[in-house]
Amino acid sequence: LYKYQNLVTDNVEVMEGDVAVISCRVKNNDDSVIQLLNPNRQTIYFRDVRPLKDARFQLVNFSDNELRVSLSNVSLSDEGRYVCQLYTDPPQEAYADITVLIPPGNPIIESREGQVIEGNETEMTCTAMGSKPAATIRWMKGDKELQGISKVEETYDHMFTVTSQLRFIVTKEDDGVPVVCIVDHPAVKDFQALTYLVVHYKPEVKIIVEFPDGLPREGQNMELSCQAKGKPHPQQINWVKVDDDLPSHALITGPDLYIENLNKTYNGTYRCFAANSVGESYDDYILYVYDAPTTTPIPTTATTTIPTTTISLPEATADSRAGEGAPRAVDHAVIGGVVAVVVFAMLCLLIILGRYFARHKGTYFTHEAKGADDAADADTAIINAEGGHNNSDEKKEYYI
Repeated sequence: LYKYQNLVTDNVEVMEGDVAVISCRVKNNDDSVIQLLNPNRQTIYFRDVRPLKDARFQLVNFSDNELRVSLSNVSLSDEGRYVCQLYTDPPQEAYADITVLIPPGNPIIESREGQVIEGNETEMTCTAMGSKPAATIRWMKGDKELQGISKVEETYDHMFTVTSQLRFIVTKEDDGVPVVCIVDHPAVKDFQALTYLVVHYKPEVKIIVEFPDGLPREGQNMELSCQAKGKPHPQQINWVKVDDDLPSHALITGPDLYIENLNKTYNGTYRCFAANSVGESYDDYILYVYDAPTTTPIPTTATTTIPTTTISLPEATADSRAGEGAPRAVDHAVIGGVVAVVVFAMLCLLIILGRYFARHKGTYFTHEAKGADDAADADTAIINAEGGHNNSDEKKEYYI
């Protein structure tokens, strides 16, 4: 804003080809004449008269306090300082600078290489050509703003070309991330160019146990799957056993390793390699084969025997099932059967003994004949015995 005493005007920015409006305003005018001059100090309008033969200038408003003039189809040659003049004593002047805005051409992004390898530095340039005034360039990678280095060149026709250079280290996470060159200029909004990063990275490898689900044990089968991803996709996958050979009957099918009938000689570290054009990576699986699971024997039915002295309850049968938590229970029907058999056996034994002693019974006398030693024969001895045969009581004893 230029101001001289009570005469004022405004600077004007206008797009090339648009219309610029210049307003010369007077405060408390005392009927002094207002006129508008071009940068070459040629009179465009004197009061409401246009001496300059340029039909692009048109009177918009004329009054004691304002002279407003429009300039259509503005070109770069119209740029400059225009003068509002008020004929007073001394004369007063105010200045309106017309700036012609020329937007840049479409920004162009160029990359030093089309494909970037993980961990390397990439370089990009963004160019905005033919603008006025010079544009400014910003960079965005994803949602993060990056700082580039800009260079401004002015051409022979007073136009400007801006080039911004961006460098950064790429990671595999940058693959597919958009990189945006944003051009800021007063003549345009949301002017930008977009490209996507293509990052190549070596494989990421992970070994997955397909089966068994739990601990590997002797006699079981095992399958290991090698999962590898990278860019480009890994074309080569290889299985090895560290510091040893793979088992002779191990089967490799694509990324999978299959081992039958595990035993402890297979213990060791199994390694899966995956490679692409960028490099090679691997993952390890440490195999430790455990003992085969022990199986619980099915309890057998104990044979009942007739003991001769004592009766033993089958507690050992319940104790043998270690780990099953089986309660020690005695079947009362079995006990009753055993007691019945024992009683029956004892009765049979008594009957047999009774019959035996009955067959071997004899007759005995309680007193032997006295004086038998002096008798001539047996009959005499008996007759001479004390008390005689007729006076003695015969007694018999039986042993049962």
